[in-house]
Amino acid sequence: MSSDEHTAPYGGPQQQTATRTPKRIRTHHLQRFKQEGHKFTMLTAYDAMMANVFDEAGIEVLLVGDSAANVMQGSSSTLGITVDELLVYAKSVVKGVTRALVVADLPFGSYQVSPEQAVRTAVRFMKEAGVHAVKMEAHAATVPHVKAVVDAGIPVMAHSGFTPQAEHQLGGFRVQGRGEESQKVIADARALQAAGAFCLLVEMIPAELTVELESALSIPTIGIGAGGAATGQVLVWQDMLGLNDGRLPRFVKQYADLRSTITEAAQSFRRDVLEGTFPAEEHTF
Repeated sequence: MSSDEHTAPYGGPQQQTATRTPKRIRTHHLQRFKQEGHKFTMLTAYDAMMANVFDEAGIEVLLVGDSAANVMQGSSSTLGITVDELLVYAKSVVKGVTRALVVADLPFGSYQVSPEQAVRTAVRFMKEAGVHAVKMEAHAATVPHVKAVVDAGIPVMAHSGFTPQAEHQLGGFRVQGRGEESQKVIADARALQAAGAFCLLVEMIPAELTVELESALSIPTIGIGAGGAATGQVLVWQDMLGLNDGRLPRFVKQYADLRSTITEAAQSFRRDVLEGTFPAEEHTF
């Protein structure tokens, strides 16, 4: 048993079979989760404080997503965020964790030009931010890019199905992989696995296609809007915790209503200041 692991039950009180629980999640642990029939979780994170909360909660993987363009910068698309901007978020997240695997998105335009460009960008995220892996929206044409990054010693999580960076090419936010398209998704997934991807994130595909992918691939899949068959599941944390007041995708489940909680707290603070009850004597030197 390595120093990264200790013996403990997975899944808390409902799953009591003793097995090796990683002290630090590595890519090979996700592979083992699939082989042993265990699920795992991934949430987005963009700052050290929330990353630390999720890390302590036991979330196995944190994704520094280009979704920061939407939820942190207020953009309607992920396309505008730059490498330099996402590096700041990634560096912050890495500083907030001690156990979770941190994966960073490669932004639009930072890897599509050539395999060499993909390697250069991925190296920056590893060296400057300290992430443990990168994520690339990928398909048949970008298999060489994935392989080049993997060959450079950088773990790659591939992203298939609906890929937000290609929203205009795909005709907007539409479910992918229906009908005859399913065979292309499977073929691309196999090619990405052969290129060395350690995991495949699948977004907005039919649940039955995810079942086929889990069977066809030896690497784990992570689903978002892809049914329950995937080894892992991911959500954007602002959606999951009810901070977003916009229309939510069908696949989002809200586990809290932080927007109401924060609004009420801010209103209480304002009221106390206007009424002169804050700061009180106990808040004063």
